[in-house]
Amino acid sequence: MKILIATTNEGKFNEIMEVLSGIAHGAEAHGPEAEGIEFVSLKDLGITDKAIEDGETYLENAYKKAVFYGGLSGLPTVAEDSGLEVEALSDELGMHTRRWGAGEDASDEQWVEHFLNVMKKHSNKKASFKCTAYYIDSDGNEHDFFGECPGVITEGLEAPLRPGIPLSSCFKADSCDKVYSALSEDEKNNLSHRGQAMKKLLKHLQSSLEN
Repeated sequence: MKILIATTNEGKFNEIMEVLSGIAHGAEAHGPEAEGIEFVSLKDLGITDKAIEDGETYLENAYKKAVFYGGLSGLPTVAEDSGLEVEALSDELGMHTRRWGAGEDASDEQWVEHFLNVMKKHSNKKASFKCTAYYIDSDGNEHDFFGECPGVITEGLEAPLRPGIPLSSCFKADSCDKVYSALSEDEKNNLSHRGQAMKKLLKHLQSSLEN
């Protein structure tokens, strides 16, 4: 069975696959194909169309993307919507995080530079990453999984930028002394917003295989 991971963001795709490749529970497989499930990307399928993300919640946007890309591909589909909520910036980011500030056409470097310059004006650095994953299976059943990680914005970048996820280099979870990008794969996926949501999805997929 093939499952589509429906994101146009390479960095997010890689993070999702870090978790879902673990579906080879008890097996010696560590790649994207295991236990009869093969995960594929939009790029693998040659899909270049973009879903309209006009929902009012992470759940609505994740649902819209899952339905849109699932309809184009005809495959069971996983989509997610995520964002950073910064106390000092009220409702400015959230679901609009990548479109905020320097805008989605800006490079990762340009976007995060603008963000950090804005944050210099604020003493309150508290923030929280949130993620909702949405999965529509081969029978059309719908499932959603949520993850959240509170933390703070650092004064500057504390690790090299990772493509597609620049905030990972300046966000430090409350329970950690390193930014996301400086953590090991296991450390990050155990506490990050996306890691939490995808681990819940992973458990669901594992349960489905066992049944």
